[in-house]
Amino acid sequence: MDAFGDLFRGVRAQGSLFGSSTLSAPWSLLFVDGAPLTLCTVLEGSGWIVPEGRAPEHVAAGDTLIVRGPASFAFVDAIGTAAEPIECGEECATPEQGGTLHRLGWNDCGPGIPADATTLIVGAYPVRGEIGRRLLDAVPDVLRVAPGGTTDAVRDLLAAEVAVDAPGQQVVLDRLLDWMLVCTLREWFDRPGGEPPAWYAAHRDPVVGHAVALLHAEPAAPWTVSSLADRTGVSRATLAKRFAELVGEPPLTYLTRWRMTLAADLLAERETATIGEIARAVGYSDPFGFSAAFKRIRGVNPSKFRRTEISLDQSGRPPGR
Repeated sequence: MDAFGDLFRGVRAQGSLFGSSTLSAPWSLLFVDGAPLTLCTVLEGSGWIVPEGRAPEHVAAGDTLIVRGPASFAFVDAIGTAAEPIECGEECATPEQGGTLHRLGWNDCGPGIPADATTLIVGAYPVRGEIGRRLLDAVPDVLRVAPGGTTDAVRDLLAAEVAVDAPGQQVVLDRLLDWMLVCTLREWFDRPGGEPPAWYAAHRDPVVGHAVALLHAEPAAPWTVSSLADRTGVSRATLAKRFAELVGEPPLTYLTRWRMTLAADLLAERETATIGEIARAVGYSDPFGFSAAFKRIRGVNPSKFRRTEISLDQSGRPPGR
C-alpha cells in the first residue's frame, strides 16, 4: 500500500447512493445529501455545476467533476434556468417536469429519449475517519478533469454498463465508480502545473517514494532512519535530506503522524480494544509512550478522543462525517 492508496481504505461505492439521469432541458437537479465527496461524470450533453457559495462551472460531455461536501450543489441546463429544482440524493424522486430521471440499473436507451438529452452519472461517497479526512484535505471544493486522459476508458465502461440491465449490474457500477474516483484524483494531481500534496508528489522520487511506501506498508515496524535508509539503498544522511525536502518533514515525524492517524480510526472503530492493544497495532510497545505521542499530535489523550468519537456517533452524526 502506498500513501495515495491508503487514503481509500473504506472508501467504497454504495449502490443506494448512486443515480443516473437522462434529462431534456429545462432541468435543475439539487443534490442535497451533503456527501463528503460526490463524483459527477457527463456521458452526453452538457450543463452547469452550481456549488453552494461558489461560481458556476460549465461541464461538457466527457467531463468528470469531484465536489467536496457537505454543502449541497445543483446541476442545471443553464444559468438562470426556468426549471424548478428537483431534490436528489439517496432517495431521488422522479421529476414531474424537466425531462426524465432514472436510477442506475434502468435502461436509458429506450424510446422517448431526446437526441440532445444530457446523461449524467453521480456517485456519492461516504468518507469516514481521520484517514478519510486526509483525503478530503487533499482536494479543492470542486475539481474538474476533461476528457483525453486515463479516465476515458473507465467512463466508456460506465456508459456501456448503464446502457444495459444485466444481473449484478449494481456491483459492476459500484466498482467502476470506485475506479473512476481513483483515476480522476490521480489525473488531477498529475496534471501539468498541478500542486499535489507533498506526500503524493514524493512518489515520483525513487528513494523517497520507496521510503513513504515502506512506512505505509509496515507502519508498526520498529523503523529508524538508518533501517529505512538501508531498505531504500541510500545513506542515512541522503534519505533524511531528500525526505525532508520533498515531504516537508523528517521520516520519523511523518511516520508518527501517520501512526496517530491510524490509531485515531482504530480507537473509534474498535471500542472494546484497550489502549495498549491500539498502541501495539501502530508500533508502540509502551501504552504510555503511545498516549504521550497521541496527545502531542492530536491535542487530547486516546481515551478522551475515543469518548468524544463515540458520543458523536451516538448523538446521530450524519453518515459520511
